[in-house]
Amino acid sequence: MDGCKSFLARKNIVISAKRYGIDALGAMAQGLFCSLLIGTIIKTLGQQLGLPFLVDIGGYASAMSGPAMAAAIGYALQAPPLVLFSLIAVGSAANGLGGAGGPLAVLVIAILAAEVGKAVSKETKVDILVTPLVTICVGVALSAWWAPAIGAAASAFGQLIKDATVLQPFWMGIVVSVLVGIALTLPISSAAICAAFGLTGLAGGAAVAGCCANMVGFAVLSFRENRWGGLVSQGIGTSMLQMPNIVRNPRIWLPAILTSAVTGPIATCVFRLEMNDPASGVASGMGTCGLVGQIGVYSGWVNDVATGVKAAITPFDWLGLILISFVLPAVLCWAFGLFFRRIGWIKEGDLTLS
Repeated sequence: MDGCKSFLARKNIVISAKRYGIDALGAMAQGLFCSLLIGTIIKTLGQQLGLPFLVDIGGYASAMSGPAMAAAIGYALQAPPLVLFSLIAVGSAANGLGGAGGPLAVLVIAILAAEVGKAVSKETKVDILVTPLVTICVGVALSAWWAPAIGAAASAFGQLIKDATVLQPFWMGIVVSVLVGIALTLPISSAAICAAFGLTGLAGGAAVAGCCANMVGFAVLSFRENRWGGLVSQGIGTSMLQMPNIVRNPRIWLPAILTSAVTGPIATCVFRLEMNDPASGVASGMGTCGLVGQIGVYSGWVNDVATGVKAAITPFDWLGLILISFVLPAVLCWAFGLFFRRIGWIKEGDLTLS
């Protein structure tokens, strides 16, 4: 036992909730932001401005989400260079085979592949062959074995969201908004889930509400800790950046979840907010990330007017979009957060981004 502990210490393999649930998860969120999310922002900008080269750039960035997340995880685990570089292939395999659960598959498999790679690193005279070979083979083999199952679990979560759309608008608004908002913040792809199950119409509008409740909600809720940088990175980036803090104190998620439970039915029952983006259902799961969700709603309006489904885009439409996307998430999440701070469930520093 002592020999095993000594070996793990020598290899800098620290088996702990902090190392895997906070350090690795936090790094993975940054890798996702620097690939899929920023790529989607650039692509959407290119589509709206009619600039094909931006669309291409965004596509290239988005395609590298798996490698980017895996490399970020390896960096957080302090992997040596040969292991770190080998994780690029592992991330590509895990994300590709994981489907809607790609990010979650990358998280689990990249951690295991990185630790195995660290274990064999510099143990032989042909390290330049052995370390990449072991890291890649272990990672890709686990991807083929586990990633499809992880993807199926994420799809089952998506099916739960789809089933919620058959409920009455009020209850559907609550269920879809809460579940998609949770999916957005978890290390799974809410955009992929929404696209796979075609969450459009009122269900898409509820999905947008839930995403905005988490992104704008966390941005405002954590403003005192993270200031303007945190406001931007979460508000138009991703609330997944808060996952390490949620692991430490799950109660910090309550304000955003409660906010989504309020804004969801307001979106479906009061403003009849619909997501009918003609391109795909991806925008339903993007929220305010690069304003992709709002652009998708607007594109749907334009398409509906052109096809005769909608008479015109009204001031009431714009009021609903602004309130659901920005104003209500900011005000409600701040108010809920203030209550939880006062009762001691959220303490100073709980929302600080690393």
